[in-house]
Amino acid sequence: MPVKFNADGLRDSLAPLLAHGSLSAEAQAYRRFYGLDLPNLGKPLHSWLGRFQVAGFDIVSQVWCPPQPVATLFLVHGFYDHMGLFRHVVEWAVGLGFAVVSCDLPGHGLSSGERASIGDFGDYQQVLQGLFAEAAALGLPQPWHLMGQSTGGAIIIDHLLHDTAQSSPAQGEVVLLAPLVRPRAWGWSKLSYRLLNPFVSGIARRFSENTHDPAFMPFLMADPLQPARLPTAWVGALIRWVRHIEAAPPSTRTPLIVQGEQDLTVDWRYNLGVLRGKFPGAQVLMLPEARHHLANELPATRAQYFRFIEARLPARQL
Repeated sequence: MPVKFNADGLRDSLAPLLAHGSLSAEAQAYRRFYGLDLPNLGKPLHSWLGRFQVAGFDIVSQVWCPPQPVATLFLVHGFYDHMGLFRHVVEWAVGLGFAVVSCDLPGHGLSSGERASIGDFGDYQQVLQGLFAEAAALGLPQPWHLMGQSTGGAIIIDHLLHDTAQSSPAQGEVVLLAPLVRPRAWGWSKLSYRLLNPFVSGIARRFSENTHDPAFMPFLMADPLQPARLPTAWVGALIRWVRHIEAAPPSTRTPLIVQGEQDLTVDWRYNLGVLRGKFPGAQVLMLPEARHHLANELPATRAQYFRFIEARLPARQL
């Protein structure tokens, strides 16, 4: 399928998210390419695409809203990813009657910023707070649930550990899919950063098979919004962030953690140890056959962890 959208041009053409602006032909082509118009949903849906500004970035965001939504799900994608890779999760949540709100992180997808880079993980917290503010202005219904994949999970972890349970506007369930605390081969990553950072700004990205879905990797390789480099600035920001998280006191929040045992992207054994210490009430679902990108694993795997989540949601929301 030919790609008929340009990221910078599309972003510049969008109205503010709060304006519920009509979509241009280019924006409609973008949504069709990633299936974000949810053609298989089979029920009425109001959805739109827009932007807002925060932390010096122009952030592109989307909302999907069924008639009379019963709750809201905030969906936060991972490193190198963008909203276009999460249609399965969006379709599941909308099918439960949830409004869904998401955005492309700085340097990802349609949002502005150096590709896949960040100066400080604190910028991600400002983006999450900006997304909360947009949702509040739109009147999206409580309770507000949080779901993050990988680095998206890291952003939510940071929020939970450094905002008190009472101060967070998101008082619903928290779901962490293959959450990042530190990546696999962390010692080598830090050594490489120290050796390379004085001389280069980034290295070529290596793509890996991170799901069992045979269609996902070809789609990823053809995705026009995929970054081609790993910036050293992002690695430096991650090193500082890991120390920040490991020094944080425990939280009373009780996230649901879903982790694949064939994940070769994050150091999941170490990460689960840290997260069980930070969130003593966490519930963990281990998936022996799953790899890292759980949002795009095989349908049977997705169905398994969706059932796990649904069993822990209040009955009145199902």
